[in-house]
Amino acid sequence: MAIDNYQGKKYCGDHSFKVDDNLTIEQALQISINNKSFTITMRTPGNDEELIRGLLYSEDIYKGKDNFKISFTENQERGITEANLILPENLLGDGYSNSRNILSVSSCGICGKTELEHIDNRNKLEENNTLNILHLYKMFDAMKKEQPTFHQSGGSHAAAAFTNCSELLAIMEDIGRHNAVDKVIGKLINSNQLNEAKCLIVSGRISYEIVSKAFAAKIPILGAVSAPSTLAVDFAKELGITLLGFCRDNKATCYAHPERIIS
Repeated sequence: MAIDNYQGKKYCGDHSFKVDDNLTIEQALQISINNKSFTITMRTPGNDEELIRGLLYSEDIYKGKDNFKISFTENQERGITEANLILPENLLGDGYSNSRNILSVSSCGICGKTELEHIDNRNKLEENNTLNILHLYKMFDAMKKEQPTFHQSGGSHAAAAFTNCSELLAIMEDIGRHNAVDKVIGKLINSNQLNEAKCLIVSGRISYEIVSKAFAAKIPILGAVSAPSTLAVDFAKELGITLLGFCRDNKATCYAHPERIIS
């Protein structure tokens, strides 16, 4: 099964207790064609050959059924699966000429790149800011009220940044989760308020890429309406980010660095 069990600290109102939650596994799949790095997609492991065939077909890279040879290698050091395809060069379609311009870039900021970015050498966030869990609930209520595109279409995500005193600094909407986060960070930079942002919340789920963006902006607390992936939790623990998921109905579950949360 494509899940793993993680321990968390669940908040109900201002009470808390430990829980064990099943989270969806997120891992990188690096695709090489004829021994040359082509693209990376973040995915849930399983049915990788079908995923690759479908990706190559839908992006007009390779639509044939024959002459398809693929080998998989688990790179334990990099923590990714490597897939190498041997395909006739003369049968590769127009999509092969641009390994970055593929549909997967709209769902994840790392998807579509040819090499996995490393952030192992970055310094861990050591900020000792704390947040009352009741204030976190109010942040999500505030964000929900400021989503006109979602209220009219039901088809957009939102991200919002707050100060340590729960003051709303910026809120943005976009069809892409990562785009909404980038817009918020951009607005904070333009208004010289990035250093004031201590909590970032998002309307969807959290992948590792959003954790990476929060870390780059030095925002220590990150919360989401939906679930985090396993890789998001692993990165949050490593980078010093307080990560909370399932933040709705006056409830939340903290999966990394709960010491910043006061109940």
